[in-house]
Amino acid sequence: SHYLTCRMQNCTEANRNQPFPGYIDPDSLIVQDHYVFVQLTSGGRPHYYVSYRRNAFAQMKLPKYALPKDMHVISTDENQVFAAVQEWNQNDTYNLYISDTRGVYFTLALENVQSSRGPEGNVMIDLYEVAGIKGMFLANKKIDNQVKTFITYNKGRDWRLLQAPDTDLRGDPVHCLLPYCSLHLHLKVSENPYTSGIIASKDTAPSIIVASGNIGSELSDTDISMFVSSDAGNTWRQIFEEEHSVLYLDQGGVLVAMKHTSLPIRHLWLSFDEGRSWSKYSFTSIPLFVDGVLGEPGEETLIMTVFGHFSHRSEWQLVKVDYKSIFDRRCAEEDYRPWQLHSQGEACIMGAKRIYKKRKSERKCMQGKYAGAMESEPCVCTEADFDCDYGYERHSNGQCLPAFWFNPSSLSKDCSLGQSYLNSTGYRKVVSNNCTDGVREQYTAKPQKCPGKAPRGLRIVTADGKLTAEQGHNVTLMVQLEEGDVQRTLIQVDFGDGIAVSYVNLSSTEDGIKHVYQNVGIFRVTVQVDNSLGSDSAVLYLHVTCPLEHVHLSLPFVTTKNKEVNATAVLWPSQVGTLTYVWWYGNNTEPLITLEGSISFRFTSEGMNTITVQVSAGNAILQDTKTIAVYEEFRSLRLSFSPNLDDYNPDIPEWRRDIGRVIKKSLVEATGVPGQHILVAVLPGLPTTAELFVLPYQDPAGENKRSADDLEQISELLIHKLNQNSVHFELKPGVRVLVHAAHLTAAPLVDLTPTHSGSAMLMLLSVVFVGLAVFVIYKFKRKIPGINVYAQMQNEKEQEMISPVSHSESRPNVPQTELRRPGQLIDEKVESQLIEVPNSNFESNGVLGSCSVFSRNPTEH
Repeated sequence: SHYLTCRMQNCTEANRNQPFPGYIDPDSLIVQDHYVFVQLTSGGRPHYYVSYRRNAFAQMKLPKYALPKDMHVISTDENQVFAAVQEWNQNDTYNLYISDTRGVYFTLALENVQSSRGPEGNVMIDLYEVAGIKGMFLANKKIDNQVKTFITYNKGRDWRLLQAPDTDLRGDPVHCLLPYCSLHLHLKVSENPYTSGIIASKDTAPSIIVASGNIGSELSDTDISMFVSSDAGNTWRQIFEEEHSVLYLDQGGVLVAMKHTSLPIRHLWLSFDEGRSWSKYSFTSIPLFVDGVLGEPGEETLIMTVFGHFSHRSEWQLVKVDYKSIFDRRCAEEDYRPWQLHSQGEACIMGAKRIYKKRKSERKCMQGKYAGAMESEPCVCTEADFDCDYGYERHSNGQCLPAFWFNPSSLSKDCSLGQSYLNSTGYRKVVSNNCTDGVREQYTAKPQKCPGKAPRGLRIVTADGKLTAEQGHNVTLMVQLEEGDVQRTLIQVDFGDGIAVSYVNLSSTEDGIKHVYQNVGIFRVTVQVDNSLGSDSAVLYLHVTCPLEHVHLSLPFVTTKNKEVNATAVLWPSQVGTLTYVWWYGNNTEPLITLEGSISFRFTSEGMNTITVQVSAGNAILQDTKTIAVYEEFRSLRLSFSPNLDDYNPDIPEWRRDIGRVIKKSLVEATGVPGQHILVAVLPGLPTTAELFVLPYQDPAGENKRSADDLEQISELLIHKLNQNSVHFELKPGVRVLVHAAHLTAAPLVDLTPTHSGSAMLMLLSVVFVGLAVFVIYKFKRKIPGINVYAQMQNEKEQEMISPVSHSESRPNVPQTELRRPGQLIDEKVESQLIEVPNSNFESNGVLGSCSVFSRNPTEH
């Protein structure tokens, strides 16, 4: 997904902004209260960004070496972010972090909080925010493979274990001494909206917490009991020896408990004194399998609905329970008593003393509308009201000192001479803490004049953190300076392509420096920063590429065994930047990796071989695969076609492959030669031509391999059928294409016979060649289709066939023998054809080859 922003009044394409140059991670967008969170992954690491009150996004700052793998936003209450972060060395635990008001700078609140997976694979953190009392949390922390429950009253500034009850359900004393033994609670909240869950609290009953758990050295899934606290977690009482669902009615004035069981029940329990005593009531005459309990909406509700079924085959039954008849009046002022919120006797919590009113336990009256705290009084600030600031850690003596990775002077890096900045004391007041005076002035960050500094720690990076850019598109470069006067600084940027820019202060580059590269290549981008106190410089090597659209592998269709073969990867476009070529050929299990687009290799065994080249350009990888036939000897024949085929030739590889299959089928049908002996390759360009290869097919058992004489017989049969116009195919209805023989190579493309020295042999060859030419010209008085000199075909095969790529496929410039047709008329009826044969194919010991001129009358050969 892209993250886009715009004003609702004018949300057009032109007015949309994109805070992030690339994609944000899927399902990472969170909009909660005043905050917007997104996640971006680069370099294999997630990066988290936050926007406070819809202002510009800023990267969330965790301790430098937290290196988070995962993050979950727990709470955004009271203009502060509570987040659970799984760091690089954690697997089943998370660390709790708490932020400043903007949600940017995070400090550690609690380490190694237990986590688990929900039914749908979602991560569940063992952290519970107590309703009705701000800053109060319960968490299960893992210590030496034991899980223990901790409580905080000041948003994670201080944590302590839970004191176990003094007596059990039967009144017997409980011997449990901190820190070796304590109360541990299960903190999972039910995902079923019709059940109360394992732990429960209400805003309208701020002091009452009901939860299941156990007493001992660690949290256990066995021997679970139910516990209640009516003084906000300071003391606890055991109320049941088995798990129960508990529902709050009348703002906690009535607690309803129903046993967790798979068996049918018909009783429930009621408490009118915050869980100190319980009475048993029957709500149905027939036992009911209970599926859930619902409280009626409204603060003054005294009605609950139990729904379930009498048997597994029966329909749902709903039982409505109304408790209004229990009360004969509403509560009056004299029915309440004051109760002060405290933490083990400490009345100042979150910088204030808060006194609530509670109904006296012996009064049985209906409370009605919730009135909240009776009064609140601010406290004098102490060290306990301040947490460590970002980059600082609390030591055993209680002091906040800089972490090893943090440089306190870096806070002034964005500061200019003559301005001021807030110089941290190492402390920051807990957000939403209401304390006043005391040590507040001592611990609060102080405004300080910005010091003059020489530039230091200069970096230049791309906005998306990548080292690549696309030709013809904007690339945004960011100049980052660790220290230095940002206002009185000269910045010079050289893009490495002959263009340079200058800025008079660093703040001018906050939105990035945009540039468009017109060419591909690796560019050395340099930036230099100068002020009156010194200078600094940095270099970025930027790879500018353009998208690779097509790869064509050029190599022969057929080659001889042990002969060196050249393979070339032809690209479109030809210039795309830095490339890596990965070659797979033969039976090699490991590829050959090169930076060049051509390789040479040999095949030592006969058969069909597949060659694949993969070209890596930036994030794109394209490939092409070709098959090459390898034999000790073979025959080849050039084919031509009736001119009507050219009208339907789009000159693309797919068309050539399809036509090649059609031609092969026609040859097999006309001659009866098995298809294993025939390979047809249609060549690029116009007029349409093809190469017919006669191969010595060998069956899988290695037997019945054709000899040279067999190949000669097959070749003669093919030429005979071609000269009789017996080979043809129907391209489309009404379009019949004839296949002709153009040239015959009666030997392999590469002569494998031993080399004979001496002028006698060469002279003999010359005499034979000249005699053949004279015979062709004067005996038949015409050009016989399919017959030509071996030397000429040798040159054409090695130069035309080795790189069968059309100009439309960006064929590399290789020497090529071509049939020249100037169209010059010798007379009115005779057209000249000049066949040029390079001497290099004939020259040996001073004996040169010859070239022949054929004349053809337009009406008869």
